[in-house]
Amino acid sequence: MSARALIVVDVQNDFCEGGTLAVDGGAGVAAAINDFVDSHEYDAVAATRDFHIDPGTHFSEDPDYVDTWPAHCVVGTDGAEFHPAFDATVAGSAVFSKGAYSAAYSGFEGFAEDGTTLEQWLRAHDITDVDVIGIATDHCVKATALDSVRAGFGTTVILPLTAGVAPATIEAAIAQMQAAGVQLTGRDENAPSHSVGISDVGIH
Repeated sequence: MSARALIVVDVQNDFCEGGTLAVDGGAGVAAAINDFVDSHEYDAVAATRDFHIDPGTHFSEDPDYVDTWPAHCVVGTDGAEFHPAFDATVAGSAVFSKGAYSAAYSGFEGFAEDGTTLEQWLRAHDITDVDVIGIATDHCVKATALDSVRAGFGTTVILPLTAGVAPATIEAAIAQMQAAGVQLTGRDENAPSHSVGISDVGIH
């Protein structure tokens, strides 16, 4: 018997418009998630967040935006908080924090307050399949989806409920995810690669 979970990746102030690592469309994704959750049935919902304390070389005053980045999602700052348009209570108490002392792109590197990993939590809920949404398509969404496949979960990324950094890296991420066996839904093949917008997503 299959059971499906939704993983909401890093819908935080610093990754939305006005944040230190703003992604175009981030606030729109944040605003769309609650309606999506209300209109789709999941057996479990989890949210991940960057929650940095001292991630070492992940932060740089001269970032290359590949391996090093401006300071973001620092514990205790407004930037680390979930975007106000996203009601994190849809995830209940299942919030997984990652990257306290490392880069940690994947939600599978995160821990709940009691130390449970995302994979452990999914298995405790007998989850077989996951849908992944959030920010950014070409970084933490991709890393989470790839780790989900490696862990043996059937994995789908719902592209209209993601926001990415740049067309080239979004396309590269899509190709990498497809090659790994991630399913992708909601992509308009006639639209520019950077125009991953919010739309009705007919799944389940």
